Amino acid sequence: MNHLPIAKNSLTAQAHAIGQLAERLNGEFQQAVELILACEGRAAVCGMGKSGLIGKKMVATFASTGTPSLFLHPAEAFHGDLGMLMPSDVLILISYSGETEEVIKLIPSLKSFGNKIIAMTGNGQSTLAKHADIWLDINVEREVCPNNLAPTTSTLATMAMGDALAVALIDALDFKAMDFARYHPGGSLGRQLLTRVTDVMQTRLPHVSKTTSFHDCLLTMTSSRLGLALVMQEDRLVGIVTDGDVRRALLNNPAVVDKPVSTFMTASPHTVKASVQLSTAEAYMREHKIRALVVMADESHEVVGVVEIFD
Repeated sequence: MNHLPIAKNSLTAQAHAIGQLAERLNGEFQQAVELILACEGRAAVCGMGKSGLIGKKMVATFASTGTPSLFLHPAEAFHGDLGMLMPSDVLILISYSGETEEVIKLIPSLKSFGNKIIAMTGNGQSTLAKHADIWLDINVEREVCPNNLAPTTSTLATMAMGDALAVALIDALDFKAMDFARYHPGGSLGRQLLTRVTDVMQTRLPHVSKTTSFHDCLLTMTSSRLGLALVMQEDRLVGIVTDGDVRRALLNNPAVVDKPVSTFMTASPHTVKASVQLSTAEAYMREHKIRALVVMADESHEVVGVVEIFD
């Protein structure tokens, strides 16, 4: 049996449903965005079952893009978690039917608290839509489930509407890549934009002088996991010896074992300032095919560390 036709039809139907959703967007969406922007509290998202799972995703997206938010489980809310709310919070209640019992039961309490309510439902005549301050229409013609039963197209529409809200808020807040990185310090973007050379550099540095013997230089390099030695003269960097320098020197002249460091070191090594972004330093090392950079103090010629491309 070929399963591709049903899969293609499913994707086509869902894409069509999202297109219809876009065509129906109206002033209520604009009001919803403005309400959340003006909110002095948080966007509290509430939904049961699959709507709740989508609600949690909305909260994660909001929170990571500059809109303070929280997820409120409707059943738990009815048994004490309403205490998590402040009157300044805006509630986004999700129920495709608009009649989910656990969600509907919260409306009187939310009204008494003074919270504004945004309803995300596919039924504009539902209890939820009628008691909300703003209704966001997520109606779809049918589910792509062959039995028109399992929430499929409707959950996609709900997710898409949540993303549309998030994107509109990102634009309104002028939320930039650097802002995103601050909320994602552990991700690749956070590493690129926030991590500086000084944050990851090695500060226990192996030093030798130009007159150090080949043997003693090898001992110094071996004692350090860096696999290199900095050549210093009167506290100033004058060269570097790497594993590659040693191998090349031995291949060119085995008698180098009787020579001082000055005969096989690399003079004028590549350096980087401590405050430079790590991503910039890594790009420089890849471009020049080097494994490590000597780190200099921002305001002087003092050597303060070494950064490796694998840090």
